[in-house]
Amino acid sequence: MSGVSLAVAPRTEPDKTTTSAADMNPQQRRHHQQQQQSMVGGVMGSLRVIELQLVAFIMVFSASGLVPLLDLIFPAFASAYLLLLSRLAFPAHGAAASNGSQEIFHGSRLFRLYVIVGTAVGLFLPLAYVLGGFARGDEHAVRSATPHLFLLSFQILTENIISGLSLFSPPVRALVPLLYTVRRIFVIIDWIADVWLNKKLPANAAFKDVAWFWFGKTLGVANLVYFSINLFVFLIPRFLPRAFERYFRERDESRAKMEEDKRSAAANKSHAAADKKSD
Repeated sequence: MSGVSLAVAPRTEPDKTTTSAADMNPQQRRHHQQQQQSMVGGVMGSLRVIELQLVAFIMVFSASGLVPLLDLIFPAFASAYLLLLSRLAFPAHGAAASNGSQEIFHGSRLFRLYVIVGTAVGLFLPLAYVLGGFARGDEHAVRSATPHLFLLSFQILTENIISGLSLFSPPVRALVPLLYTVRRIFVIIDWIADVWLNKKLPANAAFKDVAWFWFGKTLGVANLVYFSINLFVFLIPRFLPRAFERYFRERDESRAKMEEDKRSAAANKSHAAADKKSD
């Protein structure tokens, strides 16, 4: 995943210290439901703030003229492709639409730490690098890191929107970070080539200029390493198969329920016909 969407996602682990809903009296059940609604409202409010910030980032990056045309049109292509998949290839089933939990992968604390590190490396530090480039007048820094930030902002925004809609099945939601990560790896390679090959230091550079120079180089390599691991170690071998497994399980459950409803309806009709004959 992108990192931010997993980092702000509500924990879905069961609370072993609380009483189950079946053992609650009506007053306790109402209090429990109010607590859940307030928690969900707080999380959704936080997501709305994040989405507004991402929209602001996207608008600034788009208007800056620093994002290539291919990267500008990529989110439109990806969104149209995902919509087609959700309609034609992987439509959501009834079980998925009625299920309150849309989270596909339940990570451990170590995995959540890995996600937080990725959020810092992929979002916060590149954003600081671009802002620092504006302040220092470093065109290389701004031009090299802006496309990555633009695509990552669109990815996080798309993940946050899709995760709250039952219209999209697990495979479609899993393909969002997969598509964007593949594209961003190529963008990060261009970033590395720009700062390593095209950017030169003067012979009498000050220490702060040398530190800034190597910060940009190290940050580009760190992003390439992190998102390559994210793609080839997590998204493809673990996250995507789990999404398809959940999708086909929900499809089988939906079909089994439909067959059961048909058999129940046929049995009711036969009983009704027998009753009429006996009368």
